[in-house]
Amino acid sequence: MYHEQFVTLAGYNTWANRRLFEAAAVLSPEQFAEDRGVFFRSLRGTLNHILCADRIWTRRITGTGEAPDRLDATLFEAFEPLRDARVAEDARIEAYVCGLREADLAATLRYGPITQSGVIEARLGPTLLHVFNHQTHHRGQAHAVLTGFGLAGPSMDLVAFQREIGRG
Repeated sequence: MYHEQFVTLAGYNTWANRRLFEAAAVLSPEQFAEDRGVFFRSLRGTLNHILCADRIWTRRITGTGEAPDRLDATLFEAFEPLRDARVAEDARIEAYVCGLREADLAATLRYGPITQSGVIEARLGPTLLHVFNHQTHHRGQAHAVLTGFGLAGPSMDLVAFQREIGRG
């Protein structure tokens, strides 16, 4: 049951990111990069941060893949390459989560944080929960940027996803 919840969250994550990028595709490059007062300033900064954090966490968890050394790195200046990278990262996260077994979620993960020295130990399940919650938090900021431009932000409620896939 626990594993099934993570499979649902991984699928939801992909679905919500796709909807967010579809809504953002209408912005001009200037709007995409414009400082809108959110934590990572612009939609570009926010979406890059989400990708940075996912790459960092996925590398910590799997031991593979590229990972920046800063949470505010701009991996992609332009929208299209960032969207392509997001799609690839979501597929990687989903494949990883779907390949887990229930017992894997109780395993201990050891990693060094970017923002402080030392080693952190945490169970994989709660760590994955953080990864998905972190994305939800920053997608909310991205949604605020879109509505600030007068766009109808996409519905990204988990329950909408569950209903769409027949798990609601």
